[in-house]
Amino acid sequence: MAHPSPVDLTGKVAVVTGSGRGLGLAYASALAAAGASVVVNDVDEAAAEQAVAAVTAAGGTAVAETVPVGTAEAADRLIARAVHTFGRLDVLVTNAGILRDRMLWKMTDDDFDAVITTHLRGTFTCARAAAVQLRAQGQGGSLVLVGSPAGQRGNLGQTNYAAAKAGIAAMARTWSMELARAGITVNAIVPVAATAMTRTIPAFAPYVEAMEGGAPLPDALRKGEGFGTPEDCAALVPFLASDAARGITGQCIGIGGDKLALWSHPQEVATAYADGGWTPQALAAAWHTSVGRAAQTVGIPAPDLTQAR
Repeated sequence: MAHPSPVDLTGKVAVVTGSGRGLGLAYASALAAAGASVVVNDVDEAAAEQAVAAVTAAGGTAVAETVPVGTAEAADRLIARAVHTFGRLDVLVTNAGILRDRMLWKMTDDDFDAVITTHLRGTFTCARAAAVQLRAQGQGGSLVLVGSPAGQRGNLGQTNYAAAKAGIAAMARTWSMELARAGITVNAIVPVAATAMTRTIPAFAPYVEAMEGGAPLPDALRKGEGFGTPEDCAALVPFLASDAARGITGQCIGIGGDKLALWSHPQEVATAYADGGWTPQALAAAWHTSVGRAAQTVGIPAPDLTQAR
């Protein structure tokens, strides 16, 4: 007797924010290919409709909802579209995002607020609306939040983006605890792919251009850097939405190229003690011979592409 695939999403309904193109479209397409009906969201109506056309042309089921995420009203619209069109909700993928990169001393309030509103508040409002619906249905579900290496390690010029993505990782951990009794899993994914965002990185640019021309990416990128196409990252989303991942929650999972990785959660890496508590003088005397010996690195490591040439 044939057994159904554990990644069969037939009958499930997903909302994917920011899915008109790039990684979001890859996630929506992968969910649809696994059998889910998908609400495609984008701020660009033409992009959203084109994405729906691409999904349906491949045999999937999708509808578009054009609205910028961030507000509670936008979140409610997205969840309502799923329920009114397909009868339920099972999966939310919070992919929508923008960049407003500036060094700290040049970043404006608007630069900061726009990124925080889309990434962090947009993830919060959409997840809250989804949690209300999923808890009311009483059949569990999956929240897949989209993080970034910048949120794990920081990145030059990305105060707003790194802060938002770090917050998203923290929300995944928190919500995994809060929603566990309802059978709702919550994970953050950390994708690395050739997109409009990463195409601007000088080290990657020539390889992305070659890839767009049909050339394969070298192993030094696909394995060494975990860098590939949006489609390389997409498989993780239907997996996390499936019954095969019912026991996986509260995790930050990296994917890109040929590489799959599990990110550690922040934890103490060194400790020291002073009887009666610490004074500034005691800290100065002890730092370099105690906890200071385990000082952590910051920033996303520069890619080593020497083997790719």
